[in-house]
Amino acid sequence: IRNTKRSYYILKVLDNDVTVMVPIDNTETVGLRPIIQRAKVSKVYKILKNKERVENKENGSHSWNKRYREYAEKLKSGDIFQVASVLKEINILREEKELSFGEKRIMDSALSLLVKEISISKKASEEKISNEIEKLLTNK
Repeated sequence: IRNTKRSYYILKVLDNDVTVMVPIDNTETVGLRPIIQRAKVSKVYKILKNKERVENKENGSHSWNKRYREYAEKLKSGDIFQVASVLKEINILREEKELSFGEKRIMDSALSLLVKEISISKKASEEKISNEIEKLLTNK
């Protein structure tokens, strides 16, 4: 751009084969962060294993669309620990009542994000990670 050279990260979105170019000096601005360190995956698993509900706006007393917006914001944050908390909360909610279509979509998105990132971090198959997460969510 105007005789200025810039370096870019070239990212391929796994779900839809889209390629995105992010200027290296804009990574913080766009929210790009490194893959979770393998040593921190246990913290994600601890969040998923904890069956205590977070006592705040997320609980079931709010309408599904308000919860949906709150969950969507956490997913957009890009923070893997926030994504794990969304998956945990929706899983607890699923045990209490039928989920709305939107909540099911959010749950699927949260699960997919966690599985993909953790499988890369642990150098394991997505199927293996998916099974590990499912066990954490179903153990009472």
